[in-house]
Amino acid sequence: MSEAAAVARSWQVNGLSLAGLSWGEPSAPGILALHGWLDNAASFGIIAPLLARRHHVVAVDLTGHGLSAHRSQDAGYQIWDDLPELLGVLDDLGWQQFALMGHSRGAIMATVLASAIPDRVERLVLLDGVVPAPVGEEQFPRQLRKFLDDKRYWAQKRNRIYPDVEAALASRADNSPPPELARALVERNLRPCEGGYTWTTDLRLRGASAVKLSPGQIQAVLEALAMPTLLLLAQDGFAKHPELAAQARQSIPHLEVHEVAGGHHFHMESGAAIVARQIIQFLQ
Repeated sequence: MSEAAAVARSWQVNGLSLAGLSWGEPSAPGILALHGWLDNAASFGIIAPLLARRHHVVAVDLTGHGLSAHRSQDAGYQIWDDLPELLGVLDDLGWQQFALMGHSRGAIMATVLASAIPDRVERLVLLDGVVPAPVGEEQFPRQLRKFLDDKRYWAQKRNRIYPDVEAALASRADNSPPPELARALVERNLRPCEGGYTWTTDLRLRGASAVKLSPGQIQAVLEALAMPTLLLLAQDGFAKHPELAAQARQSIPHLEVHEVAGGHHFHMESGAAIVARQIIQFLQ
């Protein structure tokens, strides 16, 4: 069976231009896929064609990433800020019910969204992420100060310029996924400029959030996940930090947890076919 080719997608929601990719037949059951921090929809370019044998996968470049618009200077990038735009994408797709999949920061966003609309999310798939680290309410003044400092700092910074795509690939500090697998992801985050190439990514994404969820808020989010939930932890990623998933194990009503071989971007690595089979089995 030949693999589904990616189809470029675009939406206008709340005055913002959003880009994305889709795989599979539109008549098939839908999966909305949310990528990780500083990544883009192309991070699903390896696993989505495998899932598309049974599902219609739609991955969105979240605002400030890939080919999607940056938010205005008076706006921000907290984990809930993209949720109204994602609902607009779902309206355009005509999906009343759907499966939701997220990686890393996208997994956190997926968890928060699913807690708010559990009647629409049939199943939830989380790839090496689930909830942010809780911050106590007493830390709010300190967190707000960091947000204010970061907002001013990153608004004045400019993305680095690279002479070619190879130099941009080589600049990725964590080397995850490996360069040969990351090319499509990196190229979608680049644009030509004078002197070579620069990132399309909004640097303000590197700044601190004004507000972080408290332990009680995170507990409420997890308890609201009424749908079956699959949490896949990378053996060389979050599986090394079991405390990150401990609260999820205790609080999500219908949770499956499995460790998978690979690093934080295991869905882009050599074991992606195995991961796809696990997800398809879970979604059936």
